Amino acid sequence: MYYMKGDSTVAKVTKEQISAKGFTIQIYTEDFKNDYISLTDIARYKSDEPFIVINNWLRSKDTIEFLGLWESMNNMNFKPIEFDRFKNEAGSNAFTLSPQKWIEKTNAIGIVCKSGRYGGTFAHSDIAMEFASWISAEFKLYIIQDYKRLKSDENSRLSLNWNLNREISKINYKIHTDAIKTYLLNDLTESQLGFKYASEADMLNVALFNKTAKQWREENPNLKGNMRDYASLNELLVLANMESYNAVLIEKGLSQKERMIELRKLARTQMISLEKLNNIGLNSLENKSNKE
Repeated sequence: MYYMKGDSTVAKVTKEQISAKGFTIQIYTEDFKNDYISLTDIARYKSDEPFIVINNWLRSKDTIEFLGLWESMNNMNFKPIEFDRFKNEAGSNAFTLSPQKWIEKTNAIGIVCKSGRYGGTFAHSDIAMEFASWISAEFKLYIIQDYKRLKSDENSRLSLNWNLNREISKINYKIHTDAIKTYLLNDLTESQLGFKYASEADMLNVALFNKTAKQWREENPNLKGNMRDYASLNELLVLANMESYNAVLIEKGLSQKERMIELRKLARTQMISLEKLNNIGLNSLENKSNKE
């Protein structure tokens, strides 16, 4: 998968910290998938002048070859000609290279230089772990240990939020189906009620996901469960609101076609609003991190 440098779709920066043998190491992410770890903080384990340690690491031919391979696999804008020049010169006594020069000449994205109080040289977690190995195998193991703890905590929080929204969705589905039974289906049998529930659920599926449950199953024959099990947190929250709103529209006597139009508007408006709220929340987190 390629990462696009300067991609306008990238989210705001979120910062975290890990600890290894008493050293605090900064981490940040822009998409919750690719973490960038502070090489500056890792280098302090070896010296009080971390920039010298990083520059010495960059002088190695093995380092340049590793960085070039990583960029070739992940960065479609990487400049191979400039890389080849560095690779040919690496390892010689006269060869020197700074992170800034590497980034500028090769258009690299695996290493990033940040200014300011909490700045320094950061690298993608793949590269940072390689750097940590060069510093100390023991220190790398301590970094990995706390990094795993951080990722486990993140996954637990995401899982908790997902399950909470899933339960909200289930509760609202009960409210929704009760409204159908009360206002539309008093004269239908229990077996017919089951069919009507599915029909209303599919109306919501189309309004939000643009496809019925059957269409989703046909498109994803190897996935277990249903499309709602694979929905995002925002989608589940909107779905819960749609089910409650649909119950209100049923009580008002709107036809299914009229309700679908209104629910589509609701889905569109709320998804846009939630995306804006997400960006505001990430901005607040960023501001809080900068003040700490």
